Amino acid sequence: MNTRIVPLILAVALFMENMDSTVIATSLAEIARDIGTEPVALKLALTAYLVALAIFIPISSWMADRFGAKNVFRVAMVVFVIGSVCCALSNSLLTFVLSRFLQGMGGAMMTPVARLVLVRVTPRNQLVDAMAWLSIPGLVGPIVGPPIGGFITTYASWHWIFLINVPIGLLGLVAVSIFLPDWHRNAPRRMDFAGFVLCGTAFAGWVFGISVVTLPALPISFGIGALLGGTIAALIYLWHFRRTDYPLLDLRLFRLPIFRATMIGGTFFRLGTGAMPFLFPLMLQLAFGLNAFQTGTITFASAVGASAAKFAAEKVLQVVGFRNAMIVATAGTIAGVIGMGLYSPQTPVWLMMTLLVLTGFVQSIFWTATNAFVFADVDDKDAGQANVISQVGVQLSLAFGVALGGGALELFRLSHGGESTLLDFHLSFYVIAAIGIISTVIFARLPKNAGANLSGHGGGGGGGH
Repeated sequence: MNTRIVPLILAVALFMENMDSTVIATSLAEIARDIGTEPVALKLALTAYLVALAIFIPISSWMADRFGAKNVFRVAMVVFVIGSVCCALSNSLLTFVLSRFLQGMGGAMMTPVARLVLVRVTPRNQLVDAMAWLSIPGLVGPIVGPPIGGFITTYASWHWIFLINVPIGLLGLVAVSIFLPDWHRNAPRRMDFAGFVLCGTAFAGWVFGISVVTLPALPISFGIGALLGGTIAALIYLWHFRRTDYPLLDLRLFRLPIFRATMIGGTFFRLGTGAMPFLFPLMLQLAFGLNAFQTGTITFASAVGASAAKFAAEKVLQVVGFRNAMIVATAGTIAGVIGMGLYSPQTPVWLMMTLLVLTGFVQSIFWTATNAFVFADVDDKDAGQANVISQVGVQLSLAFGVALGGGALELFRLSHGGESTLLDFHLSFYVIAAIGIISTVIFARLPKNAGANLSGHGGGGGGGH
């Protein structure tokens, strides 16, 4: 088996997923117009996708062990493609949100299971090379997604940004069936179904609740009820996880200081930046008067910066260490958010794109750093749980970030009535930036040599067991 065939086949699915999540941002205004809703209301569609990821990622490895990773991966692709078709056929906010949730169910299985497949079928001495090939869609998708999505939306129809997944998905499905080997699966550990139901209820209740409270598309009582229901489910889970041998999410890991700081600091960072891909394209279209294609040709610049950072991140961490890297990365990204609050239709496009490249670069340094740093004081036996909890935390905080950014925009719009103005967008960027800068303060309080056992900076000690 050629070690590049398997990762490239898996990469087809991940390219589809990565591209889909970036093309939609440039098309929100057009989709909203077509299905008869406000553009800001479509934050529900973005958060629905992220909530589905948060709910189903924790059971992905159990599903792979129980039913076989190859089978689960194929089913995940089918679910994602069906969700894509449903998105294209949607004619209301409700149907579009439910379709995005269905897509998220497929996406939640694709990425973790793809990594699992690769680890199991690739010899250890070839794993780094295989992972590099698997990471290609994560670099390429966000770069080509916005211009392609904007072009399709402007010159054809937004429906095609979802329908294009059908041939890609079918090709991937055939390739997986032919080329991906079957192998002996691990015996799955006991599944915490009660924890799965409780966590799913809590995540959905919180994100749906905050989205409704900050967007009066539904009666506010719906949002308050969802928040209460989610909180009750979370409290029951806190009681439950101490009484089960294999909890879905082992929250005892929050006793570890570096793990806890990374999770809390990362949460504030994503609350402050999660709405950027939602608010910025909307501002370009609603306040600047650009079309989807023009918007996409500007917003892809941040993905260029992020891709460049992938090649520099390891060296940066070795030279300056995790603590300094995360301080600069969080402060630099938040400066980019504040910059968005200063743009006007007269701002030169080259200046916006230059700042987007720089913002994308430092934001990507943060992602790379925290992906490793979260394991700095975690034992090997707990690495799987740490990975699941961190992934769930990422999706939930991004969903809350979108909800808060959209809520701020709606609040400022309601203060004067009428359409969202440029000032409304500017004020919304300042609000989320104020939340995001808290992460810089949290990381600044870490020991200088925190995570040195991972980066090699400062001679090695700090942070591990």
